[in-house]
Amino acid sequence: MRAFEEIARLRAKLEEENRYLQEEIKSDHNFEEIVGQSRAIKEVFKAIEAVAPAGATVLITGETGTGKELAARALHHLSPRRGKALIKVNCAALPAGLVESELFGHEKGAFTGAIARKIGRFELAHGGTLFLDEIGDLPLELQPKLLRVLQEGEFERIGASHTTTIDVRVIAATNRDLETAIRESRFRSDLYYRLNVFPIRLPSLRERTEDIPLLVRYLTLKYGTRFGKRISNVPPAIMEVLQTYSWPGNVRELENVIERATILSEGAELDLGRWPMTTGDRGREGGTRTLEDVEREHILAVLELTGWRVSGERGAAGHLGMKPTTLEARMKKLGITRKE
Repeated sequence: MRAFEEIARLRAKLEEENRYLQEEIKSDHNFEEIVGQSRAIKEVFKAIEAVAPAGATVLITGETGTGKELAARALHHLSPRRGKALIKVNCAALPAGLVESELFGHEKGAFTGAIARKIGRFELAHGGTLFLDEIGDLPLELQPKLLRVLQEGEFERIGASHTTTIDVRVIAATNRDLETAIRESRFRSDLYYRLNVFPIRLPSLRERTEDIPLLVRYLTLKYGTRFGKRISNVPPAIMEVLQTYSWPGNVRELENVIERATILSEGAELDLGRWPMTTGDRGREGGTRTLEDVEREHILAVLELTGWRVSGERGAAGHLGMKPTTLEARMKKLGITRKE
């Protein structure tokens, strides 16, 4: 009887892992997308190459849009664990009541609605890497349990009477100041020190503006290929605009702008269209746009391109590299509706 239970447990784990990986495969992620030749980004490359084989816990910090997930993927792909799964959890995106179940799993009947056993992300990542994004948003009451996993490599599923042992490398990332959070009693100091074994700070795009021409060339090739266009010329005036803008959304914002510009360009020359920023000063003063403003404009441009078709082979979701349900949720949050 116990053998059948073990077979069922392993089958459930494999099915859950396969479902998760199939969703991940749909995303265009590759660690080689960390592009740049500046001293600041070369320091990051050097740090990744040094710690990737070691297996130590890594804490990646940096502003929103600097490429923390790409750095985590590079760490995994350069490590001995690259043949196993890289599992991602966005701690900020999960409802507070579901975080523990997502991380550690639960047994059938553990709580109302638990109609079947659930394998948590730590078990899915066994032998591989678990990427805890936005770790600064992890509820305070769950931090001791995470600390125990990091120290002992064991935990209990919700409702379980036995301990589960796992072998997982943890990479965490945040755009928050965790030392301030510690002083304000929102983050445990012992967990911080356990996560901060090997810190890697990603520079903002403002700190490496010399990389912008290389990033623009890379992104125009990437999106030109996706949209069947060949952008071979970026006028010096446009490049100057891109290099003097302050980029509050960092590389993610630049990527959104270049994708939209590629859609708008009718010939071989990159056309920024009506992108409102014309000088770097406007990006630093009262005319600053938020990242949501840029995202809203970008999604609208793609929706216009696809005739407001969200799903399907030629839908906007496919162009944006996200699931239709995710796009619909972003449209609702950003207040995007089709005007009749």
